[in-house]
Amino acid sequence: MSDEQSHIYKVLFHSMGQIYEVYAHNIYSSDLYGFIEVEDYIFGKRSKVVIDPAEDKLRTEFESVQRSFIPMHAVIRIDEVEKEGVAKVTETTTGNVTPFPMPVPGDGGRKA
Repeated sequence: MSDEQSHIYKVLFHSMGQIYEVYAHNIYSSDLYGFIEVEDYIFGKRSKVVIDPAEDKLRTEFESVQRSFIPMHAVIRIDEVEKEGVAKVTETTTGNVTPFPMPVPGDGGRKA
């Protein structure tokens, strides 16, 4: 295992009303302003006797993805961890809390 492959990151982010929890070896600040790049996704070994259907769905969704560009405002948290956990997607609960509106990067808050 190379030195760059020794780091494992847990990334939590919002996407289409769901919270994704994924594990990857590489996280970068993107050249595309306002995005982070996630590369080298990690999923549990397929040799397990019991396969988690949620993790298998995520594996299928990301199996041909070389790199993901995730908007910074969608990122909840990034942690460097010792070993990967189970990747999963959970539904967000709306409740009575409304997220604070975020300006679109680059518009400077100006109205046309």
